[in-house]
Amino acid sequence: MRDLAAQALLPVNTALAVVLLVLLLAAAATAALCRLSPDGSRGRAREILVAGARATVQLAVVSLAIGWVVHHTAALFAFLLLMFAVAARTAGRRITPNGTWWWAALPIAGPVVPVVTGLTLAGLLPVRGIAMIPVTGILIGGALTATVLAGRRCLDELRTRHGEFEAGLALGLADRDARLELVRPAASDALLPGLDQTRTVGLVTLPGAFVGMLLGGASPALAGAVQLFVLIALMAVQAVSVALTVELVSRGRLHREEPGAAAGGPGRA
Repeated sequence: MRDLAAQALLPVNTALAVVLLVLLLAAAATAALCRLSPDGSRGRAREILVAGARATVQLAVVSLAIGWVVHHTAALFAFLLLMFAVAARTAGRRITPNGTWWWAALPIAGPVVPVVTGLTLAGLLPVRGIAMIPVTGILIGGALTATVLAGRRCLDELRTRHGEFEAGLALGLADRDARLELVRPAASDALLPGLDQTRTVGLVTLPGAFVGMLLGGASPALAGAVQLFVLIALMAVQAVSVALTVELVSRGRLHREEPGAAAGGPGRA
């Protein structure tokens, strides 16, 4: 019955494969024609194609692996650790190309680990792959997004307003405080996607957790409760992720270096 409901929503057949390919090519072509890259090149088009191909392979592998992982506790925690490691590296490399990227692991682990641990100890999240993997994955994904947005906005702000940072130092502010005054307002924008998603849920979209619960046979009330939990947990996780990212940038732990600038010198942002 559940398979029939899922197939009614999105049947898995040749037509789906063709539509996915067309949509991927359309996204890449748009990025290429409009030069939607930071340097005005067509680099984002290639990234879109690679991302689509990677997603296809990764989901195929994960779909096969999860059936085994959910029945083995050790494999479950290894899989969760892999998810975290990939998220940390992805976020770090999006923020900075230098060796400080690994600090991005802190804003991801910082909020996710306590939330998942608390839910498990409270008995709300059983230590089973079928429950632990999707919930933890959603929270890690939310922390990843918030960390990347906050980190990039912070470092971009420091680069464009470097004169104001130096002015703050001239007025006697400590390095951390001078950076904090610049990056905190910019980083707050990283919370907007989660806020908008929560404010418009049920009016604009029906998110995946809600639809998935309905397709699995749950009542609308239970599906709504689960989706509400996901949205509120995501807001909590993302708020902590942004706060930790701001602190790391303000303390100079997570930074960029302009070409030709020595580490720790005036070119650090």
